[in-house]
Amino acid sequence: MRITSLFRRLIAVTQLVVTSVAFEPEGLVLQVRPRWRRPRCGECGAKAPGYDRALPRRWRSLNIGAMKVWLEYRPRRVSCERCGGVRVERVSWADHVSSFTHQFEELVAYLTQVTDKTTVTRLMGIAWMTVGNIVHRVVSTRLDPSRLDGLRRIGIDEFSYRKRHNYLTTVVDHGTGRVVWAAPGRSSETLARFFEELGPERLEQLECVTIDMCQAYESAIREHAPNAEIVFDRFHVQRLASDALDEVRREQLRDIRGTPEGRQLFRSRFPLLKNPWDLRPEERNKLREVERANAPLWRAYLLKEELARALDYLQPARGEKALRQWLAWASRSRLKPFVKVARTIRKRLKGVLAYFRERLTNGLVEGINNHLRVIARRAYGFHSPYALISMLFLCRGGIVLDPPLPA
Repeated sequence: MRITSLFRRLIAVTQLVVTSVAFEPEGLVLQVRPRWRRPRCGECGAKAPGYDRALPRRWRSLNIGAMKVWLEYRPRRVSCERCGGVRVERVSWADHVSSFTHQFEELVAYLTQVTDKTTVTRLMGIAWMTVGNIVHRVVSTRLDPSRLDGLRRIGIDEFSYRKRHNYLTTVVDHGTGRVVWAAPGRSSETLARFFEELGPERLEQLECVTIDMCQAYESAIREHAPNAEIVFDRFHVQRLASDALDEVRREQLRDIRGTPEGRQLFRSRFPLLKNPWDLRPEERNKLREVERANAPLWRAYLLKEELARALDYLQPARGEKALRQWLAWASRSRLKPFVKVARTIRKRLKGVLAYFRERLTNGLVEGINNHLRVIARRAYGFHSPYALISMLFLCRGGIVLDPPLPA
C-alpha cells in the first residue's frame, strides 16, 4: 500500500495527497497538498490563477493513538476576479478560517452533543474557547438553511438561561420537532424579528402558533401574522386554576389558623394539586378531611378538577360548552382567585377554544427547553446567549453528524 493511501485511511481524510512524513516533538507531521491542481479561491471557491505562495500552515487532524497529527501545507494565493483581490486558496481538508480538519471538528461537535465542554477539551487536547468556536462553525455550515420553509404549526416559548431576567425566545416546528429559530430576549420586538425573517410569503402559510399566555408574544403574533390561529397551552390554562386553588388554601389557612379545622388543612397542598389518579391512600384521606372541614377550599378543588375535565373533551362543541359552564360557575363561586381566573380566560377565550380544534400544546417546546436547561447546567451556565443558541441548534436543530468512529 502506498504511503498516501495508508495515511489517508489513518486520518480519515481523502481529498489530499501525502508527500512526506516526519516525526517532530509536536507529533506526526504530514506534508500534504490538495488533489486538484488548479487552485480555488478560499472565500468563493471559484477556480482562479495562482498569484504566489503564502507561509506554511498547519492544521490539527485526528490523533493516531496517543500521537497528535498535523497536516502541513504552503498554500497558494490566487487572484480572484469574483472577490476582487488576492485571496489564500481553499484546501479540501479544512474550512478557510479553521486550523482543524473537517473530521476533527465533526468529532468535537459530536462529543459536545453528548458531554460537557471540559471533558471535550481533555479528550481532544484543545482549549475551552476553541470548542465553542468549532461548534459555531459546524452549526453555521450544517444548519439547514431551508428550515424556515414550509412552516405550518409552530410553538413559541421563552427560556431563562441566567439570573436577572436573561431570556431566549425559541421557536419550534411542531411538524419536525426541531428548533428553527432562537434569539436573545422575550419581548414582542424579539418575536417580530422572527416574523420579519420569515417574510410575507412564508407568513401566509403559517396556520397555527402555540404559546403560553405571554402578552408580548400574543401582540407580536396578532400584528405580524394575523391569519395564524393562536392556541394557548392547555397546561398553562390549568396552571391558572392550580395557582388559584393554592391561593384559596393559603387564605383559608390564615383565617382559621390555630383551630381544629385549621390543623386539618396542614399538609394538604400536594394532595389538592396532584392528579386524582396519582394520590396515595394517605393523601386521599387528607382530601376527605378537607371536604369535611372546609367547604370553600373543597369548592376550589372541584373547580380545578372540573376545568381539567372540560379541556379533556375531544369534540370541540362539547368542550366549548363545558368550558363556558365552568366559566359561569367560577364567576359566581365567591372565590376571588377563581373569579379572576374566569376573567382572564374570557379575555383569551378564542385562543383557549382553539385547543379543542388543533389539540396542540406547548409540551414539545417545554421539553426542548428542559434539554436546553440540562445543556446550560452541564456547562455551569453560559455567559453569551449566542453560545447557548449554537448549542441549542447543534443538539435540537436537526444537525446529523457522522464523525469517524471505530467500526
